[in-house]
Formats: sequence, structure tokens, C-alpha cells
Amino acid sequence: MSPAPALQNIRSIIFDLGGVILNIDYKATEGAFRKLGVPDFEKQFSQLRQNAFFDDWETGRISPEEWLAGMKNACGTNISEAQIIDAWNAMLLDFPIARLRLLQQLRNQYDLFLLSNTNAIHEAAFNEILRRQTGLPSLGVLFDKVYYSHRIGLRKPDEAPFRKILEENGLKPEQTLFIDDSPQHIETAKSLGLQTLHLAPPKTIEDVFRK
Repeated sequence: MSPAPALQNIRSIIFDLGGVILNIDYKATEGAFRKLGVPDFEKQFSQLRQNAFFDDWETGRISPEEWLAGMKNACGTNISEAQIIDAWNAMLLDFPIARLRLLQQLRNQYDLFLLSNTNAIHEAAFNEILRRQTGLPSLGVLFDKVYYSHRIGLRKPDEAPFRKILEENGLKPEQTLFIDDSPQHIETAKSLGLQTLHLAPPKTIEDVFRK
């Protein structure tokens, strides 16, 4: 596979997860929570912004048990934890097999990293989707290293998670490409000197790395 001309000097690629590798649908979770009695869920959590409760959830400052208790309070005590988990995971769709094969090919040419704003419940769910689809145990087998916000205590668009990946792996920003579907994350990466690609729909990574 030959890299596109703009990628000739790239040595490492940092991928976002949702909307880049994993198909997601925020509206599915919004709709699911609306049915559970949270009519303004999108004001609390969205692709572009979220409140402090979800920030704490995605940086591991609160446990799954604490998050579920908070969500039960928001939804009503008659809602079960299982219903909340199902609604929260509704946004997680599937891994297109072509993308997973592409990652395997790219790993022969680049150091690959994954940087995702996520949480413990989603991590368990998307790895289970991956296992069902492919038999692979986790996304970790497709990357040199994965960085999940709830595990490292840092989340995009802050500079800290980007600096952590660069420093821990000895990466040069100008030789590192960051791919994400959220513009605010792209802006931070640009400010640190990384090469960037805003993967705005309908563009996919398959389009970027065509043979």
C-alpha cells in the first residue's frame, strides 16, 4: 500500500476511535435516554461538549457505580442499571471489517496509537462488539499502544493526553498524524505541531489510505 503524497514524511499515526474506526450514532443514545425520561440528554453530553459529570466519568474520577447512581437519579428510580447501560451503549454500532484490515496493513508502515475519550462501560462494550465480529480480544492488538481517557485520567481537547503520547513514545509532532472527527480535538493537535486530518463525514479512513 502506498501512502498518499501528504503522508510521505509521517512515521506515526494517532487515531481517534468513535467516528473514525468504530461507527457510532450519538442520536441513538439521545433517543434511548429520552425514552428513559431524560428529554435534554444532548445538552448534557454531545460530540462537541459535555458537562462536568461526564468529564469526571471519562477521566476516571468517578466509578461506574457512581456514574450509574447519578444517571439513575436523572432518569428516575424506576429505571434499572441495565436499562441505563443499554441506552448508553446504543451509540456504539460496528467495526467495518475493511477498516480493521486497513489498520493491520498500516501497522507494517507506521507506529499506530489510539487516543479515545471513553469510559469503562463503553470500553467493555466496544471490545465485546469487536470480539463478536472478529474474535479479536481487544482493540489493543491492532495498535502499538492504546490511550483511553478514563484510564490515563486525561481527555481531549486538553493538550495533556497528546503530550503524554508524544513523550512516552518519543514521537516527533511533525512526523505524527492525528486523525479525529471532532474539530476541537484537531485544533489542539495542530497547536502542538502535529499533522492533522479532520475526518468529516462522509469521508472515511478508507478514503484517505486508498491503494
